[in-house]
Amino acid sequence: MIDDIAFVTKLAGFEYTNYIADNISKTEGVPLFKGKNVQDGEIIYEFESFIPKSVSNELPRSQVRRKCLLTPYVGTLGNIGIHQKEGLFHLGSNVGKIEILNGKTTDIFEEYVKHYLQSSDGYKQLTRQKKATAQDSISIEAIREVLIPIPPREEQRRILAEIERWFAFVSMIDSAEKSIKNMIDASKALVLDLAIHGKLLPQDPSDEPAVELLKRINPAFKPSDNLHYVGELPLGWSLCRLEDIIDYEQPQAYIVESTDYSDVYSTPVLTPGKSFILGYTNESKGICDNLPVIIFDDFTTESKFVGFPFKVKSSAMKILRVKGEIDILYVAFFMSITRLVGDTHKRYWISEYSKLIIPLPPLQEQKRIVARISEIRTQLDSLLADIQ
Repeated sequence: MIDDIAFVTKLAGFEYTNYIADNISKTEGVPLFKGKNVQDGEIIYEFESFIPKSVSNELPRSQVRRKCLLTPYVGTLGNIGIHQKEGLFHLGSNVGKIEILNGKTTDIFEEYVKHYLQSSDGYKQLTRQKKATAQDSISIEAIREVLIPIPPREEQRRILAEIERWFAFVSMIDSAEKSIKNMIDASKALVLDLAIHGKLLPQDPSDEPAVELLKRINPAFKPSDNLHYVGELPLGWSLCRLEDIIDYEQPQAYIVESTDYSDVYSTPVLTPGKSFILGYTNESKGICDNLPVIIFDDFTTESKFVGFPFKVKSSAMKILRVKGEIDILYVAFFMSITRLVGDTHKRYWISEYSKLIIPLPPLQEQKRIVARISEIRTQLDSLLADIQ
């Protein structure tokens, strides 16, 4: 038993609930801690409820002073924080306090108790009588029964120093992992930028010039001097607008009727945004299966390449298909790093995005670029998987 640790009891936490509720203010008084004020081992000092000091003084067992440990007993169980601020605070709903009674048998570091309760053994003891309701919960009595091994104070100090050393090491690894992820993302963007400027691979003089490909799409096509390009256009390349090589379709025919998704269904419902797959539907009509396509968010200008049958949820997109022999993946790579940012209530494809200039390589170089980008991305993704 934890003889040297005292908890506010369930009685103090609940018997006076109505009394406290009748005196709650949202602007001033003694702050009320709630379960959500303890997150990820830290105390969050953002309060939405207060009570008068006179009311708090009538409930001294529920007052929270500096160096108390706080732990929710409803919701996120096993989360422990140490209250470090001076002044008067009070317990609200779904949170209990742990006070260290130093001098009774031995001196105890609050940090030691916190780390033990957050260890696998401590968490197992805390939650052994967990009640699985709408939110997981445990009782104050169950917390009181947790057994904590208490070593001498100097041994506690050594244990805490070792914990901090390992935490610092883990933090360093996390920081390095984030840096590597950022480098990998930057490398992917750089590869795409080099590719669309003809600097990823050498040009082959024997390739048919891209202008011939564009003339097969539209015999009236003529290169325009009004299309400005930064830098020297690579050998055999041509400038055109996206609308010269892309047709668009409105998505209404493919909008899902019900959002009652399930993983047991087979047809994905897509968005061009980060979530991409919103869920899966069992609807068998109105499936987009004329593939491959690029789905384009008409408001954010985000886009995704799609090579499998799908439905969509929103009408705020365009479904894009390339004309003629254009390699759609080359266009998809170009669009993935080409965004327009502005008024999010404006639809962009017809008014602006389709007018963007794309540097177009010869068809065979498009294919070589796509293959090389895919190869590099696979290598980078493999590197990322190795560090996770």
